[in-house]
Formats: sequence, structure tokens, C-alpha cells
Amino acid sequence: MNIRKSTEEDIYEIMNCINTARQLMRDNGNNVQWTNGYPSQELMLESIKNGFNYLIMDEGAVVATFDFILDDEPTYAVIENGSWLNNEKYGVIHRLASNGKAKGVAQFCFEWCFSQFPNIKIDTHESNIPMQKVLERVGYQKCGTIYIADGSARIAFQKA
Repeated sequence: MNIRKSTEEDIYEIMNCINTARQLMRDNGNNVQWTNGYPSQELMLESIKNGFNYLIMDEGAVVATFDFILDDEPTYAVIENGSWLNNEKYGVIHRLASNGKAKGVAQFCFEWCFSQFPNIKIDTHESNIPMQKVLERVGYQKCGTIYIADGSARIAFQKA
């Protein structure tokens, strides 16, 4: 597998990954994350324009997408029931989505991001058990609870 930045021409594959991941969440009992059309095609096009979106490729084919941002995440300013491992500059991973055509994409993504910037923060919903398991397996630590823009809680993880 390898990783490359996405372009607007990749939007169909990106949305395919997102829609497949959304269905996988539902199949695993997570009915609360990625609802009401989130993340939208418009949001993903904006992410591409800003240079945040990447594709995970396997033998030349798209197998997953994610955003990797080297900037502060406003919703991480306040953390409850714990604390961040440090207050240094960090990278953020958002909207990891696989189309189900390759195994190990989450681990590959998390390890690649850490190799690019060795202080990473990420959050996920408490119902997203598969994501939590992968994060813990590759060394991310639960740090506490953050609240996203709509006010809903997310479990915050960090690896430093």
C-alpha cells in the first residue's frame, strides 16, 4: 500500500469509501456517527482544495481516504475526563474511510501519519469499537473526552 494526495478527479472514489464506511458503521451497530449526509461531497472537495485529503492505494487502486491536518483542531482545546499526553504541535486524522477492498488500511494510515509527524491526535465515537481497537493496537492512548461542533462526545486518542 502507498499514500498519495487526492485531487478533485478522485471525488467519486472518495465518496465511495465514505459511503461504504458509513454502511459498515451501521452494520456494526454504530447508528450515530456520520449521519445526515456527513461527510458531504462538498466538505470533501473543500478538504481536497485545502490539501488535507489523502488516498490509500493498493496495487494502483483506491482502497481508503482520510484527512491529515497539521494544525490545531478547535474541538481539542477542551478535554474532559483526562488530558492530552502533551501540548506540543500535533497532526490530526479525520474521516478515515475504507471501501472494504483491502485489509489493514486503518493501521497503515495511523502508522503513516505518525511517520510524517510524531505527535498525532484523533477522536472517534464510543460506538466505533473497531476504530478504538485499531488505535489502541498501534499505540494510541485514550486521553479523555472531547466534544465536536454539534456538542456530541468523542473519545480522544493521542500518540506521541
